[in-house]
Amino acid sequence: MIEQRRAKRFELELPLEIVRAGAERVSETGTTRNISSGGVLFLTARELEVGGPVEYVVTLASGNTGVVNLRCMGKVLRLQKGASEDTGESPMQVAISLERYEFLRSNGHPHSEVA
Repeated sequence: MIEQRRAKRFELELPLEIVRAGAERVSETGTTRNISSGGVLFLTARELEVGGPVEYVVTLASGNTGVVNLRCMGKVLRLQKGASEDTGESPMQVAISLERYEFLRSNGHPHSEVA
């Protein structure tokens, strides 16, 4: 199979929180499986609407500067049910695009970027 992705994916397990799904404010946590400049794949218990807008925050650990959060806006690209051998639960694998983002440093000052 030929890899056709435009952006290199990095296999990173980082904390992720969904803060808005469509017009609904939520607080659903998950863990990233991989991340790229175009989006993120993560595991969560919540089923999201494909095509729907999502706001999410990825927590990045940073050495001497403390914790940096990446606040992202995107759309749900696809869902896939996974199976956890440990608990028997079925977490969702969710792929979300990365359309806009801003860094939220621990001092509370955002720095915006558009992907």
